[in-house]
Amino acid sequence: MGISLGSSKAGGDPEPMVEMNTTPLIDVMLVLLIMLIITIPIQLHAVNLNMPVGTPPTQDLKPEIVKIDIDEKSVVYWQGVAIADGAELEEKMRLASAQAVQPEIHLRPNKVSQYAVVASVLAATKRNGLTKIGVIGAEQFLDQ
Repeated sequence: MGISLGSSKAGGDPEPMVEMNTTPLIDVMLVLLIMLIITIPIQLHAVNLNMPVGTPPTQDLKPEIVKIDIDEKSVVYWQGVAIADGAELEEKMRLASAQAVQPEIHLRPNKVSQYAVVASVLAATKRNGLTKIGVIGAEQFLDQ
């Protein structure tokens, strides 16, 4: 910080000017900015992936489609047949997950069915290792 002394108008003692000299501050800031720009590493926008080479094998087996419906009374249907309880649903899912080609699960809940029932069906699919799940009929949830 420097103080420059200017001349007084009356010819007496000079009055101190209380203005800060900002030139050294700007110089230091520019040097720091240049150092920051130089030291930032160059980021590459590339992701290294190990991709397989050759042609993929053709899959002739189409997966079975299992339709699980939940009606307005929150009754669960497996391929159109009503499920009595959760144990029967778990057993059917266990058998489906044991197949060589895992089936696709098409879950179609009704708009007014209980969320707890839908969540329990989704949790049962996860517990049994079924990963090909799709919720269909979502257009009924759109507000008109």
